[in-house]
Amino acid sequence: MKAEGVNISAITVQNEPLNPKNTPSMVMFAPEEGKFIAEDLGPAFAKAGISTTIQLYDHNLDVPSYALSILKDPVANKYVEGTAFHIYGGQTDAMTAVHNDYPGKSIFLTEQSVTQPPNSEIIEIAAPVDRVLIGAACNWARNVLLWNLAADPNSGPHTNDGGCTRCFGAITLDSDKVIRNLAWYALAHFSKFVPPDSIRVGSNLLEQLGDAAFLTPEGKIVLVVSNTGNFPATFAIRYHGSMATAVLPPKSYATYV
Repeated sequence: MKAEGVNISAITVQNEPLNPKNTPSMVMFAPEEGKFIAEDLGPAFAKAGISTTIQLYDHNLDVPSYALSILKDPVANKYVEGTAFHIYGGQTDAMTAVHNDYPGKSIFLTEQSVTQPPNSEIIEIAAPVDRVLIGAACNWARNVLLWNLAADPNSGPHTNDGGCTRCFGAITLDSDKVIRNLAWYALAHFSKFVPPDSIRVGSNLLEQLGDAAFLTPEGKIVLVVSNTGNFPATFAIRYHGSMATAVLPPKSYATYV
């Protein structure tokens, strides 16, 4: 892959190691993964001079003990960059709990499906933006990866044993036709206004509204706000003594610069 110009920056040891239904995949408990990292994968990478980093776990927020049990092993710890999470189960503050115990290690969001039935009349965007993108950013995740980028009209390709038959991509490719789906719009505001190397900064959390603020490499302050309620929300944006009043329609989100 490197010969083709594709540099792999990071890998995880096993996708969803506690999920027995994924294929090709297998169950791999924390002691097994920790031992594999400490005794095999980590030393092999070091010996070969491989700069690709190792992320552990790569599964849901509801079992943070998986990551913590490996991070407390000093041998395995030295080989891993941090912990990868999915958000299908558990609460996003589990990321913060792992970060607080090991602040020198990074947190990553490596998979979350954000979908809705094809041909839906409206795009239910506020809730997934609030839970996934804002939730991850406000709990120390350094990235957000949605599953997946593109699929055909049958959610393919996927395996016939354990593959997801309803996981539509950010876009659907139907021959030369491109259909933009919920995940595409959910990512659009962030990817346009929050470029790589932006730094999240503190912001107040308000009832009914979710928000995350960032300092961009260009020195701009970007605020993303999601209104998951059924009625409009009026709020004030205060920054360095200046104030602006904003009104966000129900079940929508917006970006302010």
